[in-house]
Amino acid sequence: MIKDSDAHIRFALLTGVSKFSKVSLFSGLNNLRDVTLSREYSAICGYTETDLDCVFGPELEGLDRERIRLWYNGYNWTGEAVYNPFDVLLLFKERQFRPWWFETGTPALLVDMLTERETWLPRLGHMETDATLLSAFEVDHIATEALLFQSGYLTIEREEEISGTYFYQLRYPNREVDQSLNGALLTAWTPPDQTEVQHRKSLHRLLLANDFDGLKQLFTAFFASIPNDWYRNNPIARYEGYYASVFYAYFAALGLDLTPEESSHAGRLDLALRFNGQIYLFEFKVVELEPEGRALQQIKDRGYADKYRADDQPIHLIGVEFSRERRQVVGFAVETLNCELSR
Repeated sequence: MIKDSDAHIRFALLTGVSKFSKVSLFSGLNNLRDVTLSREYSAICGYTETDLDCVFGPELEGLDRERIRLWYNGYNWTGEAVYNPFDVLLLFKERQFRPWWFETGTPALLVDMLTERETWLPRLGHMETDATLLSAFEVDHIATEALLFQSGYLTIEREEEISGTYFYQLRYPNREVDQSLNGALLTAWTPPDQTEVQHRKSLHRLLLANDFDGLKQLFTAFFASIPNDWYRNNPIARYEGYYASVFYAYFAALGLDLTPEESSHAGRLDLALRFNGQIYLFEFKVVELEPEGRALQQIKDRGYADKYRADDQPIHLIGVEFSRERRQVVGFAVETLNCELSR
């Protein structure tokens, strides 16, 4: 059920982004033209690059133009991409980069749904769908991709027509949505008494220092400190992908440059991170009790680092193993390829 307190979905309805307005729950009008995926109307509900430069030119002084684009631009409906107007106006007023739109209300509906469906978080911002899925649904049984798209948490990366059927690659529109939604899921998927904020700050500090022993200790201590009662009372914790999803959410909640399930000729790497002029390649495995070394070995055997060698940056291969029985990190193996080796 859509709650009136959910400001995100309410905003989507008012701006005409969502097709919820055509469902009988909201309106008896079913014969209106739907322009959601009409290229000519793609920019109707937001500010374009031209709007910012021409209309809001005086407001841009003192603000990083590229950072504005990174945080608030990116909404696209097969035409010109637009900025979230709510964010832009508050940025100009307060002069601070914050998730203004996201902070208007906690997306409890989405968090509960993604938890119930045991969603693999690294794939959340890289979903694929078709036009039928985005235009026909029942509110009580809506597909994950459809709800995320309709409520503004995913937007269109590209459109592809195959034999008369249109397919869509979806993505997060910008840093605000990516970082904030993963932060909300991280909070929901971990015990309320955990010092999750301190852990995120520590993660950033440890990455800056390339302190891999510290990273291992951080995640080992975090999972080891979760009470057994919390695991028993929260079905999401019994999901095998829970461990890797929480691991991923920690990085995503910091707004880092992540590429999940990076494809190569040898397969799919679980996670690639670019940070501070370096590249970190992660592979996750779930084992029964003891580390088996398969995560790091898979990165090496499949040559996942090969496609990054031309970047002339240090490459860190990191294999992380979670124990199903012990419910914690039991393996954190690191091997570094320096600039000379990666050429």
